[in-house]
Amino acid sequence: ALRDALIDVLRSACAVGPARKVVLRGTGPNFCSGGDLTEFGTCNDTTFAHLIRTARAPGLLLHRLGNRATAHVHGACIGAGTELPTFCSHVSAHPDTTFQLPETSMGLIPGAGGTVSVTRRIGRQRTMWFATTGAAIDASIALSWGLIDTVSEVQQ
Repeated sequence: ALRDALIDVLRSACAVGPARKVVLRGTGPNFCSGGDLTEFGTCNDTTFAHLIRTARAPGLLLHRLGNRATAHVHGACIGAGTELPTFCSHVSAHPDTTFQLPETSMGLIPGAGGTVSVTRRIGRQRTMWFATTGAAIDASIALSWGLIDTVSEVQQ
């Protein structure tokens, strides 16, 4: 439901044109804990499941928004919570932020576009290590790698 609502907002922002800016933020203690694991494997037709994920991909819309999309993240950014902000032109993180791509430990690959968006920001070697180890990194490492652009306690 959250992904579908995000898609609706991003499609509207794309349709409005250059005047519309989008800032991704989360509420609660974490920006995003990743995909809903209860959804994984529930579709009997894997082709149909892939088509749904492809048609409902917020990363493509964030990419289309270009420099009109920014993100301010905090707390845990897991899976899609790491992948989607990296499509934005500017990512600011609270100092308490951690980033993690745990998909491979579940037999998956980052599926919210991170193999593209994360790689563009930090390069192939770091993305490979990040995705295959499932290790969490903090905001200072993310900043030094270029995964994020600034560390700030104030949402921008």
